[in-house]
Amino acid sequence: MRKSLRNLGSLLLVCSLVSMSLTGCSQKVEEKTASDTASEAVSENKEFSYPMKTDKTLTYWIPLNVNVSANYGNLGETDFYKNLHEQSGIAVEYKHPALGQEKEQFNLMLLDEELPDIVEWEWFGYEGGPQKAIDDGVIIPLNDVFDKYCPNIKAYLKDHPDVDKMIRTDNGDYYCFPFIRGGDLLLTSMGPMLRGDWLDELGLEVPKTVDEWETVLTAFKEKKGATGAFAYWYSVPDLTNNNPFACAYNARRTFYLKDGKIAYGAIEDSYKNYLQKMSEWMKAGLLDPDLATLTNDQVAAKITSGAAGASFAWGGSGMGNWTKAGKETNPDFRLVGAPYPTLEAGQKPEMGQRDNFYPGGLGCAAITTSCKDVEVAARLLDYGYSEAGHVLFNFGKEGVSYEMKDGKYTYTDLLLNNPNMSITHSMAGHVRANYNGPFVQDEEYILQYFSLDEQKEALKLWSDTNMKKYTIPPITPNAEESKEIARIMTEVNTYRDECTLKFILGTMDMSEWDNYVSTIKSMGIDKVLEMENAALERYNAR
Repeated sequence: MRKSLRNLGSLLLVCSLVSMSLTGCSQKVEEKTASDTASEAVSENKEFSYPMKTDKTLTYWIPLNVNVSANYGNLGETDFYKNLHEQSGIAVEYKHPALGQEKEQFNLMLLDEELPDIVEWEWFGYEGGPQKAIDDGVIIPLNDVFDKYCPNIKAYLKDHPDVDKMIRTDNGDYYCFPFIRGGDLLLTSMGPMLRGDWLDELGLEVPKTVDEWETVLTAFKEKKGATGAFAYWYSVPDLTNNNPFACAYNARRTFYLKDGKIAYGAIEDSYKNYLQKMSEWMKAGLLDPDLATLTNDQVAAKITSGAAGASFAWGGSGMGNWTKAGKETNPDFRLVGAPYPTLEAGQKPEMGQRDNFYPGGLGCAAITTSCKDVEVAARLLDYGYSEAGHVLFNFGKEGVSYEMKDGKYTYTDLLLNNPNMSITHSMAGHVRANYNGPFVQDEEYILQYFSLDEQKEALKLWSDTNMKKYTIPPITPNAEESKEIARIMTEVNTYRDECTLKFILGTMDMSEWDNYVSTIKSMGIDKVLEMENAALERYNAR
């Protein structure tokens, strides 16, 4: 799913550069362009092996993942980094923005005369996209760098031309060392789930259609006392954008591919039909009446206490954590996954949640124009795509965080059954597989992270859709398009969200639908679609 994050980083940088010009200060953009930096730093390739012999210490700016920060103040304190340093031979000084202030501190960092050597960021969130970051003199193009210093990522991209296309700009520049999901099972992480023990008790099957879901939710309400049979964390865009009942109607809340073009789902009749059904369910008491304001903790409490019997959540933090908590008070507590629903029995679900192999968010490491040791930075980042680096990033160190069993990398109890911390927190001290980074994530990670049979089965069910043909690739609107899209969509999204809730809660009658669509069109959605499709055409031409 396309990420629509926007920030003011490039604008702040430009304002700063203009100000420095007026006061006679030096400017790195005027003195040396990103292309100049890259070409000057790249020399002829030579025989190379790890660990690299260097006394250089790289500076590396990266938001500290919450699973790491639960036990460490800096990524450099983890066993993961200690092993990376030992294996690569390259020392790193990590710099982390304050939790919750990542965007603000990223923008402030851009004003510094000297940037860190490496910045790991969601470069689609840079206003104008990655190409603008290159043009602004923030990061360097990596084409020559890949050729000279990075045989591992070059080999991967040669074998995966679809990913190669995703990590280039419209100008053909590589801009980062990407986070890549290495298999189909890693592209889907969330789906519908419900109380399997209740289904058994009531003699019901796992629902597959919307009508079957209505039957099950009604039974949960009437026979199990679920005051809001279905509850989920509605305020999280990643969840609500992929609501399973919207998917049943082939409805999208935002942009998606339709017949090879980008369309906006929230003004289509399929979205209207989905809202009509949700309004009916709200009136019938099948949806939690506080749906719009529920927090994750409140959803967890409702599921584990029996106030709700079904939800839409992630397989790990939802199904895994809730099952563990539910069993503490009810040994029979069991959650099972359900396929994304359809309208007709026997249909394969058209829509569901699915990422691109290159999701384009956090975990993408770029080399800045301030880096004086481009080869060292490139060697460090290329290590994640080597065979040894793949093992380190995904499994850690043999004998500590993994063992070889039957020819497979197998996590040890230190990670999977640590009595002092959760699986996610324990993993984060040894690997980066359970969040992101410059490497290829291994499917074996998720199969072991999902320790319950119900989780593994749910993942297979949730992945079995035709969503691939509706998923927008990582396109990059240019700077002018980005500003205009952001301006229009801020207003559109606010109005869409307000009306969507009113339709569901019944405070806005469905007879107002045509007015709702007309209002969004008057805000400029057609202009946005023109710009989005122009960006798609440029992507397809790469």
